Amino acid sequence: MKLKTKLSLGLSFLFAVIVAFGILGFFYINRLSNDADRVLKNNHESLVYANNMLKALEEIPSKKAAFQLFEYNLERQEKNITEPGEKESTEALRKNFTELKANPSDSSNYPQLRQSIQVINDLNQDAILRKNEVAQKTAEDARFWLTLIFTILIIVSITFIYNFPAIISTPVTKLAEGIREIANKNYKQRIYLEQKDEFGDLANSFNSMAEKLDEYEHSNLAKIKFEKSRIETIINQMKDGIIGLDEKKHILFVNAVSEKILGLKENDIIGKYAADIAIQNDLMRTLLQDDSRKELKIYADEKESFFNKDFINVKANDAVIGQVIVLRNITPYHELNEAKTNFIATVSHELKTPIASIRMSLQLLDNKQTGNINTEQQLLLDSIKDDTNRLLKITGELLNMTQVDSGKIQLSIVSSDAKEILDYAVNANKSAAEQKNIRLDVNIVPNLPQVAADNEKTAWVLTNLLSNAIRYSYDNSTVFASIHATGSKIIFTVKDTGQGIAPEYKSKIFDRYFRVPGTHKEGTGLGLSICKEFIEAQGGQINVESDYGTGSSFMVILNAFPHTLKGSSATTS
Repeated sequence: MKLKTKLSLGLSFLFAVIVAFGILGFFYINRLSNDADRVLKNNHESLVYANNMLKALEEIPSKKAAFQLFEYNLERQEKNITEPGEKESTEALRKNFTELKANPSDSSNYPQLRQSIQVINDLNQDAILRKNEVAQKTAEDARFWLTLIFTILIIVSITFIYNFPAIISTPVTKLAEGIREIANKNYKQRIYLEQKDEFGDLANSFNSMAEKLDEYEHSNLAKIKFEKSRIETIINQMKDGIIGLDEKKHILFVNAVSEKILGLKENDIIGKYAADIAIQNDLMRTLLQDDSRKELKIYADEKESFFNKDFINVKANDAVIGQVIVLRNITPYHELNEAKTNFIATVSHELKTPIASIRMSLQLLDNKQTGNINTEQQLLLDSIKDDTNRLLKITGELLNMTQVDSGKIQLSIVSSDAKEILDYAVNANKSAAEQKNIRLDVNIVPNLPQVAADNEKTAWVLTNLLSNAIRYSYDNSTVFASIHATGSKIIFTVKDTGQGIAPEYKSKIFDRYFRVPGTHKEGTGLGLSICKEFIEAQGGQINVESDYGTGSSFMVILNAFPHTLKGSSATTS
C-alpha cells in the first residue's frame, strides 16, 4: 500500500471518529437540554401555579384580591396541561372555583378545591420524577457512547503517534546514511526496506543507482589508471619542465625535467605547500614570483641552460582550480643564435677585407693615372662601385645584428632626417610589395624636426617592420607608413591590413623566440626582439596596437633632436 494511501486512510478514520464523537455529543446534549426544558416549562410551572392557588384560597375570606390571584393562576394552569389526568382535575377545580365565586360565604367546596389542587401537584411531581429518570438514562447513554468513542480516539491517536514517525523517520534515516556512503564513494552500499510504498520505491531506485555507480567505478578504474599512467609518462618524457599546483599552491606533480632543474625529487615535495619549498629553494621562489622576467638562465645537466617561464591557469566554470608552471627549454635556440651570431660576425668581418680591397682597386681604376677607360668601361665601374658600397653596408648591418645578440650595441646617435630613414626602408621593401601587388602608402607630415637616432639601426628596424607588414597583409591590399611629431617625440607608424594579433599574444610578440601560433613557421622569433632592443638602446620605445581581424600598427617613438625643435612647426597627423 502506498504511503499516501496509508496516510489518507488513517487521517480519514481519525476524522470520521472525531465527527462521530461531535455529532453524538451534540445529540445527547440537545436531548438532555430538551428534557430539562420540559421539566421546567411544564411541570415546575404547574407546581408554582398550584401553590399560588392554595395560598390565594387561604386568603379569600379576608382579602377580595385573593379571588383575582386565584383566577390568574388558574388560567395559567389551564394553558399548561401536559400530564394525563391533569385536565380532569383542572376542570373540576374550575367548576368548584366558579361555585365559590357565586357564593363567597359558602365554604363547603374548599375541600374539593384543595383536593383538585393536590391532584395537580401530585401529577406534576410524579412527572418530574419520571422525566428525571429519563434524563438520567439519557445521560448514562451519552456517558457510555462518548467514553467509548473517546477511548477509540485515544487508542487511534496513540497508535498513530507511535507508528507514523517511524514510517517517515526510519526510511529517511536509512536513505541519509546511504547517501553519505555514496558521497564517500562506497558504491557497495544498499538500502533494504520492507515497505511497499514510495519509500520502498525510493530505496529500490537508490540501490539501482548505487549498482550502476559501482559498475561504472570498476569498469572505468583500470582505464582511468591507464590514462593517468600514460599522461604521467608523456609529461615525464617532455623536454620542458612542468610543475602542477592546486588552487591552494600545493604541489600536485613534477616531471623528470623539473626534478633535475630544481634539484628535488618528486616524492619529497608532492602535496607540500610550494611557498614552503621556496624557502629552501631559490629557483622555486623565482618560479612562484609573478614577474615579467620570463626567460631564466639555469645551470642544469652540468651546463648552462635557458628556459621560458609560463603560468597556465586551470579553470572550471570560470574558477581557477590550479596552475601549471611550464619551463620551455630554449637552450637550442640560444645555441643556434650564438652560432649564428658567431657565423655572421666571422663572415661579415671576413667579407669586409676583400670588399675593401675591391673598393680600393676601383678607386685606382677610376684614377686617370692608370690609364684612360671608355664610356662602357666607366659604366661597368660605376655599377661595380654601387654593388661594392651596398655589400659594405649589408656587412655593416650584419655586424650590428651581432652586437644585439652579444649585448654590445654600438650606437651613433646623430641629428637625422626622419624622411630619409623611412624612404630607405620603403625602397628596400618595394620589390617584396610588388610581388604581392601591395601598395605602399607613405604619409610624412611636412616641416618635421630632426630625429635623434642611429640612422642604420633605425632604418633596419623600419625595414623589418615593413617586411613583416607586407608578409602578413593580404595580396592586393595596402600597407601604410607615416611619420608625425608630438611634442618632442617623432613617431614612425607602420600599419598592415592583415589578420592582426590575438589579444592573448600581444604581450609576447617582443619576446625572443616567440612566434604567433598558426603563422609562418620560418625564423626563430628574433626580429621584433632585436627591433625593440635597437629602439630602446636609443632612448625610444616601440609599441603595437592590433584589432584581431583588421590588422596591426607598430609605432616607433624616438626623441626629436633638441636643436631642431626651436622654431619648428611640427604637426600631428
